[in-house]
Amino acid sequence: MSKKPKEPETNQEEIVTQIESPEENTVETSKKPEDSPKKSPIKLITIIVFLISLLFFTWYILSERHTPYTDQARIKGLITPIVPRVSGNVTEINTGLHKLIQKGDTLFQLDKTPFLIAIAKAEANIENTTQSVSASGSTVKSAKGKLGVAQAQLERAERNWKRVEKVMKENSGALSANDVDQAETSYLQAIEQVASAEANLERSRQSLGDSGPDNPKIRAARNDLEQAKLNLEFATIVAPTNGVIESFNIDLGYYAATGQPLATLISSSDIWIQADMKENNLSLIEVGDSVKFTFDIAPGKIFEGKIRSMGFGVSADETNKGGLPTISSKSGWLRDPQRFPIIIDVKSAHEISKLLRLGGQVDVVVYTGDHTLLNALANFRISLNSWLSYVR
Repeated sequence: MSKKPKEPETNQEEIVTQIESPEENTVETSKKPEDSPKKSPIKLITIIVFLISLLFFTWYILSERHTPYTDQARIKGLITPIVPRVSGNVTEINTGLHKLIQKGDTLFQLDKTPFLIAIAKAEANIENTTQSVSASGSTVKSAKGKLGVAQAQLERAERNWKRVEKVMKENSGALSANDVDQAETSYLQAIEQVASAEANLERSRQSLGDSGPDNPKIRAARNDLEQAKLNLEFATIVAPTNGVIESFNIDLGYYAATGQPLATLISSSDIWIQADMKENNLSLIEVGDSVKFTFDIAPGKIFEGKIRSMGFGVSADETNKGGLPTISSKSGWLRDPQRFPIIIDVKSAHEISKLLRLGGQVDVVVYTGDHTLLNALANFRISLNSWLSYVR
């Protein structure tokens, strides 16, 4: 009998596995290759940061010229020391620290007694001077009378001398030498007496001057009286202008010396803002440009004004006249920018006078023209700073 060929052996376990899990084979054959790794975002972030930095740098450069900003600004005003023009003890005080005053209000009263005495003395001096001038007038009249007598005696002596000369010509031996000498001496003495009387009269006139109200002595006495009355008025110290009293610390009985301040008056007649701008901010700024600013005392509020004037120079070093200039060197690689003051008028200063405190800090932005985008950014900046005043 012929043998049948052997069939290849089949792994029964593999067959069973294929039969039992046909879906697994399908899944394995349908699998996709692994995805490629994701790109890193660092490069994109770097580009975005660079663009934002470039944008801010461009805005900074343009805003420094077209809408310059500074936080180095202060409220400025006029300060008047209350200084007495005469000396005396304070007898009345009609003001106090931080008190609002009006022009002409009486602030202090000094003791009037010494000034009233000075007035009475000046009046008495006028009377004495008037009497003295009258007496000098009598002296002049007396000098005139003596001059008239001397002139009469001179005329008589002159006539007598002429007769002696005539006799001497006609008959030289008619008169003795003694008679001739006596006549000549009388004539010469009469001439000297007239000259002396004239000098006395001139001296009396010079001493008297004008005999009326324009007499120098009377005018001087009247001036003394006016000065005494003026000193009495100066004893009442009044406010020279509207404002607020500051630096006040005296009491009754204080001796007020001439020229020594008793208090300080902050005048409300003129208040402005001084903003110290960097030198490169000034290239486009002009007088009359609009300004917006904020006060730390009024967070969230924005005020407006205009540029009144601009500074043309600041002290850069201390140089004596005739000496050599001193050059200061900077150790850093960036030098500090030089700043110049600009003066800003405050709109509606009367309405916001309660907010204005001399020396108060101010944030300022200047608008040099109609630059829509830059002006809008400047408005946002000053608005943000106004609200940041709450946390300063």
